Amino acid sequence: MRIGLLTEGGYPYVSGDARLWCDRLVHGLAQHEFDVYALSRSQHQEDEGWIPLPRNVRRVRTAPLWMAEDDEVVLGRRARRRFAECFGELAAVLCGAPGAPSGGASGAAGGAPKSALRATGGDPGGAPTSEADRFANALYGLAELAREEGGLTGALRSEAAVRTLERACRAPGAHRTAREARVPDLLTVAAHLERALRPLSLDWYEDDGLGAVDLCHAASGGPAALPGLLARHFTGVPLVVTEYGVRLRTHYLTTPDAPPAVRHLLAAFQGRLAAEAYGRAEVVTAGNTHARRWQERCGAEREKLRTVYPGMDARPFAEVGESPDCADPDTLVWVGRVEPAKDLVSLLHAFAEVRKQSPRARLRIVGAPAGPEGAAYLGHCRTLAAQLFPDEAEGPHAAGDNPVSFEETGGPELPASADAYASGAVTVLSSVVEGFPVGLVEAMLCGRATVSTDVGAVVEVIGGTGLVVPPRNPRALAEACVALLRDPERRARLGAAARARALELFTVEQNIEAFHGIYLEIVSRAPVRRVLDGAGEPLPFAVPAEAHVPVRWTAASPSLAARSGPGWAASRPVRATTPLPAPEGAR
Repeated sequence: MRIGLLTEGGYPYVSGDARLWCDRLVHGLAQHEFDVYALSRSQHQEDEGWIPLPRNVRRVRTAPLWMAEDDEVVLGRRARRRFAECFGELAAVLCGAPGAPSGGASGAAGGAPKSALRATGGDPGGAPTSEADRFANALYGLAELAREEGGLTGALRSEAAVRTLERACRAPGAHRTAREARVPDLLTVAAHLERALRPLSLDWYEDDGLGAVDLCHAASGGPAALPGLLARHFTGVPLVVTEYGVRLRTHYLTTPDAPPAVRHLLAAFQGRLAAEAYGRAEVVTAGNTHARRWQERCGAEREKLRTVYPGMDARPFAEVGESPDCADPDTLVWVGRVEPAKDLVSLLHAFAEVRKQSPRARLRIVGAPAGPEGAAYLGHCRTLAAQLFPDEAEGPHAAGDNPVSFEETGGPELPASADAYASGAVTVLSSVVEGFPVGLVEAMLCGRATVSTDVGAVVEVIGGTGLVVPPRNPRALAEACVALLRDPERRARLGAAARARALELFTVEQNIEAFHGIYLEIVSRAPVRRVLDGAGEPLPFAVPAEAHVPVRWTAASPSLAARSGPGWAASRPVRATTPLPAPEGAR
């Protein structure tokens, strides 16, 4: 089958979100074709280029989200009126303003436009619609207008769009926070909406684009899912949405300092878009139960939800995992990106308590800083370590070696992350915010006992094979570390159980197998539009299933038919060369 893989700021670029996961998925499903439709986030990302692509990637089409070239589309009077109706209705939904029947006055607080209602099957008679229906009507109305006119980039960036948004915020019944939006707030929100709705103006949705794929797989929510929604709307292509980090949750965490009106309006848009993607998708997958609860709370139906854990390549950790002896039984190891969310400050205070009970203990912090903020945080942690252990500070006048070391992989001592885990007896995770803890899975694959804070999907990943303590609690963290440092037999038991659990649940193979099954399930229910039978009707599969069975199928012999009734008999070991038609009903 042919899969349209939809990404935002990720695959096939060298740097980006979900790059490794998408690359492993495409390589693992080499029997299928992939068309990649990628939205880039910055000029730097595009300048870095793509990773090497396998043969089964047949096409790559890209579009930037970080800049918008003027499409030079001049809307006529009727098109401007339709745009004002659709965009006004979308803005009204975000502001919480009530809508009127479709025949009502146009404008920010007016009803859903008739063109949009036709697009989504709404009631042309003016029956009341839900907020979700109003959002969908407005979104697909804008999409159809963009398709007819050749783009809406200029219209979404226009002063008329800002004025429409302002009227929606000032309309009777609008949410109080939206009514408090000032001109700078409106400009910020309008710019974000234009960026998020940029996929509406792309030419990806014709029969030679996403209309030619068997299904669309959005590698994240948000803008990446929007092309899949439009492909489904225009050509009926089924959609799968995968989220390893829920986009709406990310929005809440990354915009805490924005003005209240901006946060309210953008959160409303992200929430409505997420609910629309969850509602239209055939299957919605989450990387863990923590993300799955977020998806369900944001409107995903429980029957559509599947948990598919990220696939980790276990091969780099096999040698360490199969020989679990550590270089130093008194060493704690932390591995990850250095940033405030990892709470290394609590880890250093906890290690000070560990040293009081185990004077020979050492702590290795292995990782690079994440951007300028991470570099500043790393400097702060180095200073704190010197203050906590003044008699052992690093430097030419030190009284002894500092028990805390800050290192990065790639050097002679730690050439790879597996060597970092192998250098200690216990791996520690001290985060206050965490999604799916990749570093924890790596430690489990290395057969290491772990001490972790109870955040994100940590408890789900550990599953009883490690110790878990509350976040921001240095004393509890220290007690757990001391307990494992003093009990080598317990460390060995937990490490072996952790490795067995990781190999069972978190490998690349299980991830690929899960998505392969999801693809087959969806395509078996949705006919493949590009493969037709003699009458011109779409067939569900390009090649009959019998062609993949490594036997030759023949009519059942009389003696076999007498025992088991009419049917088919397998004659081994000859492989089928000419596929036989499937029995009626099996298709």
